[in-house]
Amino acid sequence: MRAFFSTLAKAAMSGDSHESSFKNTVRMLAVGVLLFVALIVVIVLLAKLATSGRIYDKDSPSMSAEEIGKRIKPVANVVVEGGGKPGEKASRTGEEIYKAVCTACHSTGVAKAPKFGDKGDWARRIHEGQKALVQVALKGEGAMPPRGGASDLSDLEVERAVVYMANAAGASFKEPAAGKAPAPAQAPAAKPAPASAPVAAAATADGKKVYESTCIACHGLGVANAPRFGDKKAWAPHLAHGAEHLYQNALKGLGAMPPKGGNLTLSDADVKAAVDYMLNAVK
Repeated sequence: MRAFFSTLAKAAMSGDSHESSFKNTVRMLAVGVLLFVALIVVIVLLAKLATSGRIYDKDSPSMSAEEIGKRIKPVANVVVEGGGKPGEKASRTGEEIYKAVCTACHSTGVAKAPKFGDKGDWARRIHEGQKALVQVALKGEGAMPPRGGASDLSDLEVERAVVYMANAAGASFKEPAAGKAPAPAQAPAAKPAPASAPVAAAATADGKKVYESTCIACHGLGVANAPRFGDKKAWAPHLAHGAEHLYQNALKGLGAMPPKGGNLTLSDADVKAAVDYMLNAVK
């Protein structure tokens, strides 16, 4: 009998334990559900707070093209050194100008051009001062055409090239600041075509222009063994090779003549037009 009651007591205790465990599980599930719901509510509230006032109305005055333009103007209005105007090309350094334009004559000293780095050649010119040298470069002198033959150079770029070459020969010229270049110098009127050139050649505007701005430095006087313009005897050996051969020499350079006559801003078509212009003058 005692054993029976003992078994009932144990069964009762076991039932109470199972019931307690079930209740605890229910409570944990309820708490979990409540926490999940609370988290969703918090997220929704935060989302509303974050987007408060940021849902734009496309018909709102603030969304007009003018208003949007005003807001982005401080970022979109880019000013490039060298002119102060939006979209203007950046000015090149003196070294870049020298290598692209001036090296044709100043690297070898042809046509009495002061040789780069030669203090003896530059001494007298340096003594004349920075302003005087810049004006010579802008207007041209002797065999050197205005702006070294590169008419697209700005006054600032010309002065930078002068300062770079003069300082390499011992000067202490000051590098010009953007917007401080001297007043533009008016280029002289284009020279008339030589009488020996056919009328058809004169009509070739591009070739004539390239010759007078770049090729005349050497071909006008026949310096550095360059065949002189209009001299049939000097051009005879070159004509024997044909026009295509002469095109390649002019484009790639030959002897003292650098590629494209030293003016790397010229296109291949410009160079070929200049060659044609010179060839027509001796045919």
